[in-house]
Amino acid sequence: MSDRILIVDFGSQVTQLIARRVRESGVYSEIHPFNKVTAESLKAFAPKAIILSGGPASVTEATTPRAHEAIFTLGVPVLGICYGQQTMCAQLGGKVEGSDHREFGRAFVDIVDDCALFHGVWAKGGREQVWMSHGDRVTQLPPGFRAVGTSEGAPFAAIADDARRFYAVQFHPEVVHTPHGAQLLHNFTHRVAGCSGDWTMRAFKDHAIETVRRQVGSGRVICGLSGGVDSSVVAALLHEAIGSQLTCVFVDHGLMRANEADQVVTVFRDRFNIKLVHKDASDLFLGKLAGKTDPEEKRKIIGATFIDVFEEEARKVGGADFLAQGTLYPDVIESVSFTGGPSVTIKSHHNVGGLPDRMNMKLVEPLRELFKDEVRALGRELGLPDEMVGRHPFPGPGLAIRIPGQEITRERLEILRKADAVYLDEIRKAGLYDAIWQAFAVLLPVRTVGVMGDSRSYDYACALRAVTSTDGMTADFYPFPHDFLARVANRIINEVKGINRVTYDITSKPPGTIEWE
Repeated sequence: MSDRILIVDFGSQVTQLIARRVRESGVYSEIHPFNKVTAESLKAFAPKAIILSGGPASVTEATTPRAHEAIFTLGVPVLGICYGQQTMCAQLGGKVEGSDHREFGRAFVDIVDDCALFHGVWAKGGREQVWMSHGDRVTQLPPGFRAVGTSEGAPFAAIADDARRFYAVQFHPEVVHTPHGAQLLHNFTHRVAGCSGDWTMRAFKDHAIETVRRQVGSGRVICGLSGGVDSSVVAALLHEAIGSQLTCVFVDHGLMRANEADQVVTVFRDRFNIKLVHKDASDLFLGKLAGKTDPEEKRKIIGATFIDVFEEEARKVGGADFLAQGTLYPDVIESVSFTGGPSVTIKSHHNVGGLPDRMNMKLVEPLRELFKDEVRALGRELGLPDEMVGRHPFPGPGLAIRIPGQEITRERLEILRKADAVYLDEIRKAGLYDAIWQAFAVLLPVRTVGVMGDSRSYDYACALRAVTSTDGMTADFYPFPHDFLARVANRIINEVKGINRVTYDITSKPPGTIEWE
């Protein structure tokens, strides 16, 4: 990670996308809140270039965020995006005003001059589609800048100061709605800043292994293993780094999908030869869930019981100095947000929040610099099977929240597991698994009348859910062909005793959520 790009965050909802686009081009990047950037932190981070993000504030107000002055005297390229452009111009001697012609959504930029940012992408005289989201606009350029792009609502939609290698755009190149945006960012990081693009998962793996070895030394590490992507990659990475100093604890709550518990044991104990404690606590979890139908109550019971069981099993192992967790970069960003964002929320049973203090342990978080798609790439680099690293997201409370409004029983869990397995099997056979963000079956609290053979049936209705998404924040239902849905429904009704009706959920997020509870 010899080349590093610093992204200064002013509160845009899409700041993370800037980091993702930069990393996709092979350059390591980090997001730092604007109010955490100091002359000292800039020197310590030693960025090859700096990107100023968008944000919801108005530069025309005196108390809104500003970039640290040292950013403009560091001697490295700077790219301002939306609010980043406006504060750059205001701070360097230009002028920003509120506009009567605001631009939100798709817009077009006329390219009025060439610059390094546009090299090989946009040519002078062209007209290019972009995505805008602004009410203010730059009305006077600072000394040294020239206009290279204009739009209806922004006379300085793109500007350049080639001598200082300062560039700025009013639009958002990081979003997919700016078709050539990723190429513009690539030009900035590679052509303007001179980054080599040598940041790869192999390089990160080597770096992370050395970091873990330095942190842990001769100490012992406990890892809570759930079988999900994050904890699986953490376990594989730690095993490669410290070998027998690692012990994994797999708490099986009995709420996993078909064959998943067996797969966890097979992959980690048999294939990787990792020391694995497999605690089957399904009777305990189901006992505590007996009679409970409220989704929040289910979540709290499962989370609290998991922590109790994990702590008990970890104490049996004894002598561990460190606790490993699968904290990812979006969690880190959220926890240090200048907007007062909450600390990392414990969303699933395998993120053992609070345990380090209770157990007097230090944390090992080797994935805290990675986004989810990067974690999957690292898992493949570590030799984890595709069916594990490419697995769809799965909620911490497991199948308990896919049996909405009902008590969790072994019978209902088995019916749901079988239906879910048939559904996923058909998705894989159709070659659609990787095109879908998340797919699952839901056992509805509804019994319906049916006719099976010459007999009347009165069984459960099942709902199928499949969505496409990039980050889980928004999602669209997957448009399966009707013949696919008919085939799945036929198989479920024929093969899963207890279900006689199948429906497909076509609700997007928002207004719905991905899960039903």
